[in-house]
Amino acid sequence: MGDWKERISIDPKVCHGKPCIKGTRIWVSLIVDNLAAGCGEEGILEAYPSLTREDIRAALAFAAEMARERYVDIPLKV
Repeated sequence: MGDWKERISIDPKVCHGKPCIKGTRIWVSLIVDNLAAGCGEEGILEAYPSLTREDIRAALAFAAEMARERYVDIPLKV
């Protein structure tokens, strides 16, 4: 798994600045919520065909980083 920052973006003009998978409007929190609710990778990929397994892993890596740190340095698009 590469750097999650390559797959996640925060843009105030997209989904009100919520962290999303780049090139989509799919929130990181939506992916993590689905996993927490017991939906597996296959179910998520079926429901959101534009996602990849790497996107799901990036969402988990982002969530882990947020749990470890108080501040995550992601440049905002302006």
